[in-house]
Amino acid sequence: MYSRVSSSWLKHWDFILIDLIMFQAAYVISYVMRMGLKNPYKIQLYFNIAIIICLVDFCTAFFTEPYHGIMRRGYYQELKSVVRHVLLVSVIELCYLYLSKRAGAFSRLSFLCFVVSSVILIYLGRILWKKYLIRHKRLFYEKLKMILVTTKHDADNVLQRVLLNSFNEFEIIGISYADASPEKGENLCGIPVVCRAEEIPDYIQTRWVDSVFIGVSDKTLVPKGLTESCLDMGLTVHDSLEGMEEQTSNQYINRMGGYMVLTSSVKVASSWQVMMKRLLDICGGIVGMFLTGIITIFLGPAIYIASPGPIFFSQIRIGKNGKRFKIYKFRSMYLDAEKRKKDLMDKNEMNGLMFKIEADPRIIGSGPDGTRHGLGWFIRKTSLDEFPQFWNVLKGDMSLVGTRPPTVDEWKHYKPYHRARLAVKPGLTGMWQVSGRSDITDFEEVVKLDMKYVKNWCFGMDLKILFKTVFVVLSGSGSE
Repeated sequence: MYSRVSSSWLKHWDFILIDLIMFQAAYVISYVMRMGLKNPYKIQLYFNIAIIICLVDFCTAFFTEPYHGIMRRGYYQELKSVVRHVLLVSVIELCYLYLSKRAGAFSRLSFLCFVVSSVILIYLGRILWKKYLIRHKRLFYEKLKMILVTTKHDADNVLQRVLLNSFNEFEIIGISYADASPEKGENLCGIPVVCRAEEIPDYIQTRWVDSVFIGVSDKTLVPKGLTESCLDMGLTVHDSLEGMEEQTSNQYINRMGGYMVLTSSVKVASSWQVMMKRLLDICGGIVGMFLTGIITIFLGPAIYIASPGPIFFSQIRIGKNGKRFKIYKFRSMYLDAEKRKKDLMDKNEMNGLMFKIEADPRIIGSGPDGTRHGLGWFIRKTSLDEFPQFWNVLKGDMSLVGTRPPTVDEWKHYKPYHRARLAVKPGLTGMWQVSGRSDITDFEEVVKLDMKYVKNWCFGMDLKILFKTVFVVLSGSGSE
């Protein structure tokens, strides 16, 4: 039976204990700074909060596994982990105070001091304890004994890679070649080369071995039935997927349609990340629709007077993975804009599958040569035309942040690699909009920016782009 010690929260019980101690130390410090040298545990409310902090910290360690890979994390990554952990505990503490209707009896200053003190103390505690463990090579769990199967040519590289990317989680007690017989007394880095791969079942029969790691990229070299033989003997087998990571680094084992499959994608997001992004979209969509209603009162009549016809403009666009949806905007162009587009294609300033001209006569109030700055220019310059898209965000067709939704004509001329930019929902704003969109005239540059967003997406990136968008809109830059 295989217990995932390498990723289990139980493996790092020492760090859990340190965090518990540091949380309580920060709690006492925050109380003393506000109330003086008194014992917070004698007051029922503060005693209850101290218990809640311990329980929440323990549950957080169990459900979110904040200690996974802790020995390999750098200073900055560790700080991010600590801040995330402390904020989660603090939010649940606030929820308890609110639901118990005792928030008014708890010092706000003490709470803020607790958050800051917890981050500082837990961060220092983790860093110092890691330094101690590394310096003294201490372990509080039993290492697993493992046999490494590889080829003679790759043996040194595979061994170094495995040792570099683990922290005393297992002990390699022997190396086995899949394509050659070992020489007498041969060893690598002090680890003996014990046998050929097909001899492994006989070798491990009377020896202490917990698992076998198969680090062979050419699976034809692995003896047929080796994995089954090891499993029959009760061993755990780790078979590397070397070569598959060249396709994508976002892979995981999954069950699909009754089959065990290796799922690969441009970007894999957790259910928590997807939920947070959708929650942000819903909140933003509600606020956006409220603002759209106010803007419509003033802008609607102005559009109708300047160009009699519908106030809103709708068009079929291409959404996530090719889904078609109807996008909505305030109309900033004359009703025959789409028909006149064909006559203006020779003036297109974009290289590729997008259309844009600086002096566009189709814009309301632009004049015959398109140089006049009228109502349509004002709507587009201030990005007011985008506000009705908050309805698309609420419906789920779009997101606040994403990639630009192409028109059907653009979509038909896409090359295969262009399609990858639609692996996410299109957005009201995105990398292109906050990167000087008026200065970018090459569609391939737009694709690069979109793919940068798709491959590196995180919730923090969305917030950063939203803040940049506000600045871009208020400054009037990057929009024409």
